[in-house]
Amino acid sequence: MGNSKYHALGNDYIVVHPKNLKGELRQKTIRLILHRNYGIGSDGILFGPFESSICDFGLKIINPDESEAEKSGNGIRFFARSIIDNSLSDNHRNCRRGCQLHC
Repeated sequence: MGNSKYHALGNDYIVVHPKNLKGELRQKTIRLILHRNYGIGSDGILFGPFESSICDFGLKIINPDESEAEKSGNGIRFFARSIIDNSLSDNHRNCRRGCQLHC
């Protein structure tokens, strides 16, 4: 699964798969990636999917200020779309980040 950018309804997010990283996602890297002029530019990073004991796909939503968002309607939709686009699921699954979504 590669990294992808999704946009709709005035929002855009970058989906970053944890297995694509060689180390941690650091603050300086987050700011650079999300910067509209010097990076890819985005409203945030959807970091996942990763293993979870309470759902099929874990997700961390990272804001441009490096804080973690509780939820994002468009972010969850983009994440669910990336799960399907990357053939990680072909049926309804449980994704979780502060709420449940079937994708």
